[in-house]
Amino acid sequence: MSTRPRAAPPKGIRRLERWFVGLMMGIVAFVLERIVLRSVKKKHPVTEPTASTLTSKGGDVDLDDLHFGKGF
Repeated sequence: MSTRPRAAPPKGIRRLERWFVGLMMGIVAFVLERIVLRSVKKKHPVTEPTASTLTSKGGDVDLDDLHFGKGF
């Protein structure tokens, strides 16, 4: 079994650089997630569910004149 010398822990400017890169990556990920969520909301607006079954007691029913979800 061979033993390898360990790399020295990051010091000074290297530690600051890694912290800064991590912070920037977090900000970019947050912004991208907001953009995706906003585009998904625009494609699928939240609407109230409408009645899927229409029952009539005889006579003709014109579906264009009905206003679903508003208490008829």
